[in-house]
Amino acid sequence: MGTSESTRANVVDASSLRELIDSGRSPRLLDVRTPAEFETCHIPGAYNVPLDLLKEHREELLSHLDQDVVLICRSGARAGQAQQALAELGLPNLKVLGGGMLAWQATSAPVRQGRQRWDLERQVRLVAGSIVLASVLGSVFVPGLKWVAGFIGAGLTFAAVSNTCAMGMLLGKLPYNRGASCDLDSIVGQLRADAGRSS
Repeated sequence: MGTSESTRANVVDASSLRELIDSGRSPRLLDVRTPAEFETCHIPGAYNVPLDLLKEHREELLSHLDQDVVLICRSGARAGQAQQALAELGLPNLKVLGGGMLAWQATSAPVRQGRQRWDLERQVRLVAGSIVLASVLGSVFVPGLKWVAGFIGAGLTFAAVSNTCAMGMLLGKLPYNRGASCDLDSIVGQLRADAGRSS
């Protein structure tokens, strides 16, 4: 019971976040999706810090996150992983946008839109489904191919249980998902510039 209470305490719903932003008390908004997903649609004022980059450079980012932080992804899963990574360093005032961008858009809250691309979860479904389908059809001629479908099924089961997705992480590194350049130096530069304007 204590764990679920602390989890709820670390989640902010879309309506509450919108009220904070509208009142001029906006926390730092870190969107941990891929640059391509961020480019497609994001909350105005959010910074794109992809999950893999955040995990790799969390110590460098920590000194630039001196206020309340809300972590955002598509549905909340990747933001939860980012929260764990930053919480391990003792960063206080971390919250996850409950339901992610799906919940934000469901409230008709403002978004900044760009070139439309498939989100990472949809890409995973396409690739996994295509591999399973090809393996099952191919197993008519090469019986051993059925094990490829079984391997993908086991991987998807593990992804659900562990709340991680190796296929998603691999797809996130493709040029299609990288979109505009998103590196540590440019992110830190944006954080510094905005901190200077607000002080």
